[in-house]
Amino acid sequence: MNSPQSNSSDTQSENAPKNQTASSDALQNERVLVLDFGSQFAQLIARRVRDQNVYCEIVRHDISAQSVMARKPMALIFSGGPSSVYDTRAPKCDPKLFELGIPILGICYGMQLTAHTLGGSVQACPTREYGRARLSIKDMEKLFAGFPSEIDVWMSHGDQVQKLPEGFETLAGTTTCPHAAVKHQSLPIFGLQFHPEVSHTALGGTLIHNFLYNVAGCQGRWHLSNFAEQTISQLRDKIGSDRVICGLSGGVDSSVTAALLYKAIGPQLTCILIDNGLLRKDEQSAVIREFTDHFQADLRVVNASERFLETLAGIRDPQEKRRRIGHAFIECFKQEALKINGAKYLAQGTLYPDVIESGAAPDGPAATIKLHHNVGGLPEQLGFDLVEPLRDLFKDEVRKLGIELGLPEHLVWRHPFPGPGLAVRCLGDITQAKLDVLREADEILITEIKNANLYRQTSQAFVVLLESQSVGVMGDSRTYENAVAIRCVNTDDFMTADWSRLPYDLLARVSTRIINEVRGVNRVCYDISSKPPATIEWE
Repeated sequence: MNSPQSNSSDTQSENAPKNQTASSDALQNERVLVLDFGSQFAQLIARRVRDQNVYCEIVRHDISAQSVMARKPMALIFSGGPSSVYDTRAPKCDPKLFELGIPILGICYGMQLTAHTLGGSVQACPTREYGRARLSIKDMEKLFAGFPSEIDVWMSHGDQVQKLPEGFETLAGTTTCPHAAVKHQSLPIFGLQFHPEVSHTALGGTLIHNFLYNVAGCQGRWHLSNFAEQTISQLRDKIGSDRVICGLSGGVDSSVTAALLYKAIGPQLTCILIDNGLLRKDEQSAVIREFTDHFQADLRVVNASERFLETLAGIRDPQEKRRRIGHAFIECFKQEALKINGAKYLAQGTLYPDVIESGAAPDGPAATIKLHHNVGGLPEQLGFDLVEPLRDLFKDEVRKLGIELGLPEHLVWRHPFPGPGLAVRCLGDITQAKLDVLREADEILITEIKNANLYRQTSQAFVVLLESQSVGVMGDSRTYENAVAIRCVNTDDFMTADWSRLPYDLLARVSTRIINEVRGVNRVCYDISSKPPATIEWE
């Protein structure tokens, strides 16, 4: 699927119930399951459900009807996916799901699979359809309640339903896709060929709201405060009297992880900062200061920059960089853990975008985009049990959770920094000299964005040191020096992103300062690619 940046704001403030609390039993009764058929954006659907204050989980596409019934969901949503339903290896669902009476919403591949399973016909389109399409709505009850007669929707498909199964009728269509939205005449089964989870589908959040509330009968009882309470309780029960080691970087992910653990187990928490030599300028002192201000737990600082640089010497492949960093990272933890009595658990601030880009499940249908040092880079034998309390959350949800936990806004809204650090922003081989250049350039960019009061309006900003050098002129002399790229993006979930339209005078000021103040740089470029097709980080 080629999706644009997503946005959950179109109905969250208007339709979703606010700040409702609920018992654990009530929360279980508000569960929605998203069956993942290989879409890189299945979690976007789950996030849209959560935006409506309804608890949601991602499950495998081949979950049995019996297992579904055991979870007692209010509704099922079938995700999109890259396969064709008529391929022999295409992911399928348990056909008994359609006999349970649970409301089902199939999206893109999910709709095609529903039609195919129930006796309809799915065929390849004469021309694959990607981008905006004009949807004409024929039936405005339930799913399209409150909609105008026409809206723009986002299509991303090569197949579509040609013949509806018996008992189905069309709700809406486009000029090229006559069955763009369908429903069963008597059962609560719906299908959409377009993607309501992305921002380019007008009123997509409203459509998901209508399915949850008008069709499935949800009441919106889930809130991040519930998540915090339940997670703290679960951590306390799981950990017992053992000690936990938490990898601390100073970013929001590790800080919220530490805050959850500290509320759960207090002095049983030991945080470790591994200075791998790949941190930003003055990062170590800033992390120590922030930690001392907001936590009373034990903090250990390991200076391991030489070890990491030796491990990375001569390595150019980005995946191999991540693997080596992951192994060195864990080995450092193991060595430090020997000094801590009773250390059994290793906590990490892994988020769902890390998990999904690493391949959501080793035997699942999702593709691996890149390894993350705290997901795919882990050796098989950790020596610890892993604790990842944030692995089902998006970045914006983690920030909201941080506020719920009382963390200061300047820490909660700090831009993300990758686990492998500057190693994935320094293209090619890693040297101390190249890292020093990158640190200085990056510090200038962040300083100027903050001075322009645009730090909060920019989701992530950083500098990449390119492998290529270029000819320049300085002081009437020829230079042949490094080129750097500035990468600034806006996003609300980090699964999709668009490049930031920073003011030209700001970009000019950053470029001038970098070229004048950072020795070895004579060219500055601005990256204007979106995610997808690019990723946010370059490696």
